Amino acid sequence: MALIVQKYGGTSMGSPERIKNVARRVARFQAQGHQVVVVVSAISGETNRLIALSKEIQANPDPRELDVVISTGEQVTIGLLSMALKDIGVPARSYTGAQVRITTDSAFTKARILAIDEAAIRADLNAGRVVVVAGFQGVDEEGNITTLGRGGSDTTGVALAAALNADECQIYTDVDGVYTTDPRVEPEARKLDTITFEEMLEMASLGSKVLQIRSVEFAGKYKVKLRVLSSFQEEGEGTLITVEEDKKMEQPIISGIAFNRDEAKLTLLGVPDRPGTAYTILGAIADANIDVDMIIQNVSQAGTTDFSFTLNRSEFARAKEILEAVKTSLGAREVVGDTKICKVSAVGVGMRSHPGVASKMFKALAEDGINIQMISTSEIKISVVIDEKYLELAVRVLHKAFGLEQG
Repeated sequence: MALIVQKYGGTSMGSPERIKNVARRVARFQAQGHQVVVVVSAISGETNRLIALSKEIQANPDPRELDVVISTGEQVTIGLLSMALKDIGVPARSYTGAQVRITTDSAFTKARILAIDEAAIRADLNAGRVVVVAGFQGVDEEGNITTLGRGGSDTTGVALAAALNADECQIYTDVDGVYTTDPRVEPEARKLDTITFEEMLEMASLGSKVLQIRSVEFAGKYKVKLRVLSSFQEEGEGTLITVEEDKKMEQPIISGIAFNRDEAKLTLLGVPDRPGTAYTILGAIADANIDVDMIIQNVSQAGTTDFSFTLNRSEFARAKEILEAVKTSLGAREVVGDTKICKVSAVGVGMRSHPGVASKMFKALAEDGINIQMISTSEIKISVVIDEKYLELAVRVLHKAFGLEQG
């Protein structure tokens, strides 16, 4: 008998019939003697609807109150799935994040999990019940409802699996595994049987929508056995996300091409070149809880420099406003921005032992007339910022250049 945590996304819970299908799948696992904890997202589109509704009331919704509103989406699905399970004779009990006592910090709309009290869940599992938990949400130490940000249900699932020392965490979604890139962009994309935590972490951070980055961080840190599967297929092993040491064969050089459309770039021109300038710029951005991605500071000319960074497009307007204030205090010349960029990345642990990956990548892009604006590298990834209109072409070109369509 195993303890399994299963997470189902919004498309898996998208209609009464789909919810009943999830219930039947869960019932089969319990009938095999497994203890099952199910984490669910809101019905597909519901969180967006609730955000839009909130903005009709308040142009910039108060973060605390917004979390109260958008957390209700998962409260609906846990109740419906528990009803569906009971209707087919499976004892079940639903829990909100607060009822489990998933404790988070107080960063509303993007909270981080601090601790989980799993005692009540264990008691229900030992009593023969399936436990259905609301993903995406928790509660801070003062009792305020918090949400974990987009894709936070994945994080809930993996964090619960870690807290319960589960045998496996299964992420059910609308795809049957992790692909070499998005098949909607490159039809020859290939499903991977396995991928390392390191590679999956990079893929998630670089825009792959299969798993949310914090869920991969949790899984890697606590060695949670993680598997991505399709909720619309009865058969299939999906993709196993594992530690690199589990691999018995030599790694391919590149495992996948990731991309992110939601990028924007801000540049502060004519910044006085003196110690502490970078801190002054990025400190103000960090104080606003805005994440920065790639950073470039140009060579100083005549005592000034240009400072550029990328960030999520949704934070562009707020960050630009902050930079305007920083510009005045620093005596910089101008703030310019671009919301028509994207990031494309090649990811693979094989880069560590194979030189020439960067030159091959840059050559492939150049041959198709794609200009590179910014470059960032790590041990196992190379990312470039390019004009958004070239995104799909760049993905297809790089996928072919590294032979990812070949099994």
